[in-house]
Amino acid sequence: MNMVSRRGFIGGAAAGLAVTTLGAFGFGGAEQALAASVRPYKLSRTTETRNTCPYCSVSCGLLVYSLGDHSKNAKASVLHIEGDPDHPINRGTLCPKGAGLLDFVHAETRTKYPMYRKPGSDKLERVSWDWALDRIARLMKDDRDKNFVEKAANGTTVNRWLTTGMLCASASTNETAYITYKWARNMGMLALDNQARI
Repeated sequence: MNMVSRRGFIGGAAAGLAVTTLGAFGFGGAEQALAASVRPYKLSRTTETRNTCPYCSVSCGLLVYSLGDHSKNAKASVLHIEGDPDHPINRGTLCPKGAGLLDFVHAETRTKYPMYRKPGSDKLERVSWDWALDRIARLMKDDRDKNFVEKAANGTTVNRWLTTGMLCASASTNETAYITYKWARNMGMLALDNQARI
């Protein structure tokens, strides 16, 4: 067995430290060679946007990377989606459905615009967001005016609207859920539900 003396060990360690220090200062040329061999990072030119996964009630955080400078002649395109490591719920991890969100975004069958089927028609027609929101608001107002119950049979004030309900998205912040809940209850709705069973 070949033993190394204390002086030999310290001398070898000092020599190794000197060589690595010279290399770290760039005297070896290894850094330039390594930098030249690495291809550019594909996300370096993208815009990073934080979002929430749309699938279930867990509300995992996402980082969505898109290309495009948002000018009139350039359309932004999503090219990568990953878990947000700073998000307190998922800490950067995603389930299989969340990991496959890029396919969801680029799916040809995904509904991207409001669609309306006229009574008696067998096909959907594309409508504007303004038209769709105005129509929903008008139908809700008409139904509430017609079916609102202010007092029960015994005279107790109940302020109920029993003919319309609301199905909410559970992948939202606590603040959004609170405002949604208060709005629906202030309208008198009793039927209020979502995936997480609020």
